[in-house]
Amino acid sequence: MINSILDNDLYKFTMQNAVVKIFPRAKVKYQFINRAETQFPSGFAEELRKEIYKMAELKLQPDEKDFLQRKCYYLDPTYLDFLRGYRFDPSEIGVIQTNGNLQVSIEGNWYRTILWEVPLMAMISELYFKMNHFERYSDSEISDIAREKIVNYNYKAVKIADFGTRRRFSFNIHDLVVKTLKEYGGNAFIGTSNVFFAKKYNLTPIGTHAHEWFMFHGAKYGYKMANKLALEHWVEVYRGDLGIALSDTYTSDVFFRAFDKKFAKLFDGVRQDSGEPLEFAQKVIEHYQSLNIDPKTKVVVFSDGLNPEEVSRIADFCRNKIGMSFGIGTNFTNDVGVKPLNIVVKIMEALPEGQNWVSTVKLSDTKGKHTGSPEAIRLCKALLEVD
Repeated sequence: MINSILDNDLYKFTMQNAVVKIFPRAKVKYQFINRAETQFPSGFAEELRKEIYKMAELKLQPDEKDFLQRKCYYLDPTYLDFLRGYRFDPSEIGVIQTNGNLQVSIEGNWYRTILWEVPLMAMISELYFKMNHFERYSDSEISDIAREKIVNYNYKAVKIADFGTRRRFSFNIHDLVVKTLKEYGGNAFIGTSNVFFAKKYNLTPIGTHAHEWFMFHGAKYGYKMANKLALEHWVEVYRGDLGIALSDTYTSDVFFRAFDKKFAKLFDGVRQDSGEPLEFAQKVIEHYQSLNIDPKTKVVVFSDGLNPEEVSRIADFCRNKIGMSFGIGTNFTNDVGVKPLNIVVKIMEALPEGQNWVSTVKLSDTKGKHTGSPEAIRLCKALLEVD
């Protein structure tokens, strides 16, 4: 299922690099969240543990390190040497199954545990479909579906990246889809978040940071300073590279309070991952205009539950107003005739150096998708004046 340390999304490596440099003693706890309350088959936990233990055998190979040096020039030699010696530690993972209910937790040093989320979700998804023996489309049908989509995106003159690792049907289907996207993508297909497939097909790895980067900053520095300091630290490490800022960890309205002219100039654009995309796009356009920045010189990366119809709707709105690109996940790698899982893994607690354990919080632009303990969410919303 996971045969390479690079079978992971780029943002995990870029965040790990930053954590190693700035927060080397921080500890965290993650939790698997089964949003649809899907029931898992008997024996699932045992099979998942077997796959987790196999992860301990993975290590960065010399040719993989060479690829990172060439394509990910913003990762310095010190980090790549660290990654060469990194090994997954299965003792950091807890797996419990009670009847059909699955509980998975991750705990340990942040700089180590940060790489678990994406491959763990990919394993859970693939194993679920494998053990349930669901009937899926044939490989040729799946390839045809991906080809039709990317040809249409190319016709629409939009930029598309594969973001499909976490909830893919399987590794093999992911491979087939990326191969198809490259073959037929023309100018539309700009790369993949999955570093393994970027290497295999000589693509650009795509990604910057995730919600947990901001959530940890909220736990360490307080919610009011989280966005500002998370952005400052990102710039400190990457000096202008990886310039797409995630906007919705504490709602986009709160984010734009911190996204002043300095950050608006330093970052190439922002990523939208929740809420209504057209409302968000208009908000971004107006924010740049208020800072006397031409929105057409910036970009919005849309990445929330996209399909061809939604991409077309967003593109029609944004065209000639602001730059845009699209990160598409499940609709590429699990459009195979089955219902994809609705699962996430989120950081739930953080132990910054010299502090106590603190509950982490995410306030989504989509109502009902907040993450954190009820008490912490209430406190966060009150301090940030969020409804």
